[in-house]
Amino acid sequence: MTPLEYLGLAIVAIAVFLIMEGVAWAAHKYIMHGFGWGWHKSHHEDTEGIFEKNDLYAAVFSVLAIVLFAVASQGHPLIGAIAIGVTLYGAFYFIVHDGLVHQRWPFRNIPHRGYAKRLVQAHRLHHAVEGKDGCVSFGFLYAPPVEKLSAELRQRGTVAAEKRGRSASPVNKAPTIH
Repeated sequence: MTPLEYLGLAIVAIAVFLIMEGVAWAAHKYIMHGFGWGWHKSHHEDTEGIFEKNDLYAAVFSVLAIVLFAVASQGHPLIGAIAIGVTLYGAFYFIVHDGLVHQRWPFRNIPHRGYAKRLVQAHRLHHAVEGKDGCVSFGFLYAPPVEKLSAELRQRGTVAAEKRGRSASPVNKAPTIH
């Protein structure tokens, strides 16, 4: 392969990495908060231990990447570039979402400014809604402005209605944001 071909494959891998945020957004909104809620529900509840049922999604996407690498090994470098893009996205998801946002790592670092702070705040707003319906911010590595998400939640009135419902119930428990 020529250096230009390698450059082309690198561009494909980067493009796939960027496209994966849209794929992840759609999967999160329409699968995880849809018919796949059975697995994803554990992500919105307190869980004990290192793993939660939602981690099965990571396993499914890992199998997809492994299959892509297996196909690539049969002489299909373009498929290999796609596999690299998918895998890079998975690594960033693991580092940023599981590590930074959900603090599932031994170290605790809560960002106080910039992109990382906005990402954490947006995901907390995603978890402010109980259940699978009415959530905002379905991306993993991109977060809309927090003010926009807060306004959307206020407009829907979902969080306020849930708070009213909890205060009327005998158990007054605030939602868990992890």
